[in-house]
Amino acid sequence: MPKIEGLLESALYVDDMARSVAFFRDVMGLEPMIEGDRLTAFDAGGQGVLLIFTRGASTEDMPGPGGVVPGHDGRGPLHMAFAIAEDSYDDWHAHLIAAGIQIRGEMHWPRGGRSLYFEDPDGHVLEVATPGLWPNY
Repeated sequence: MPKIEGLLESALYVDDMARSVAFFRDVMGLEPMIEGDRLTAFDAGGQGVLLIFTRGASTEDMPGPGGVVPGHDGRGPLHMAFAIAEDSYDDWHAHLIAAGIQIRGEMHWPRGGRSLYFEDPDGHVLEVATPGLWPNY
């Protein structure tokens, strides 16, 4: 069987692109790689890319010069996690509180990792997690 090398893209669907771009840029510290009304792509560290789509704007297939991207969309509060260093956990906690972000939960995992849970402006449940959460992280 061919081997998966890693997770490349994660997507969230939002109601207000400008509001979400400001959140992921200013609160989460991610840099936009491309920015538009329908899609903004952020450098999420390593080879990871966070795609933010305007909800409902990508339901149709998108033909282009290199091929076709099938239509897609998402509803409801989705979830994703960002990897952080163990020694930045307290800094992230303080940063989120200072930014007015409500911490929805914290978790100490059996393998030693820790997680902070909070929401983006569209109600998606975001997580920052230290190593020790999974056997491979």
